[in-house]
Amino acid sequence: MLRVAETHRGLAEETHPGLVSDQPDRLHNVSDTTVSPDATDRAVSTSPGHVPHSGATAVSLQLRWGDMDVNEHVNNVQFARLFEESRVRTFATWFEETSTVLPILVARQVIEFRAVLMYSFEPVTIETGVSRIGTSSYTLMGVLTDPAGQVCAVAETTVVTIDPRTGRPRPISDEGRAVLEGHRTQPVPMHPAN
Repeated sequence: MLRVAETHRGLAEETHPGLVSDQPDRLHNVSDTTVSPDATDRAVSTSPGHVPHSGATAVSLQLRWGDMDVNEHVNNVQFARLFEESRVRTFATWFEETSTVLPILVARQVIEFRAVLMYSFEPVTIETGVSRIGTSSYTLMGVLTDPAGQVCAVAETTVVTIDPRTGRPRPISDEGRAVLEGHRTQPVPMHPAN
């Protein structure tokens, strides 16, 4: 096992010099965090044209070495996983102080890739806010920035609240609507498909 680990370490040093730590447990001390909405303005982007959204919650997530592809950047499939993890952590924060439960299904997700995301020991940040609230569905806007603050992707995710017994859509409760309204943001413009 040690031989395999050393082989992977050697490969990592060859393909990504400077990313391999001499301290094998370095990543054990790096935690993922959820930043309170009040701290959002301090947490994210220096990307031109990107303004942190009031009402949004920022979540910092560690990348995994296995997120990279043959092109030595984070594979586009992994962006969906990162947006999902951010959504779960964001909901845990939003609904922490309430007994409200909003069982949901993702009905639609569009991810627009804006810049290459390189692997890093530093976490990425995803801001998530609510851009639309309907009768039984709502839309989340997510903005993923790299450690330098560059916007790498924007996601628009429509979720539908469901009745867990039937799996059918149901109206958003008044309590759930109040929580969602507290995290309203403006939609992030996406480029039209050609």
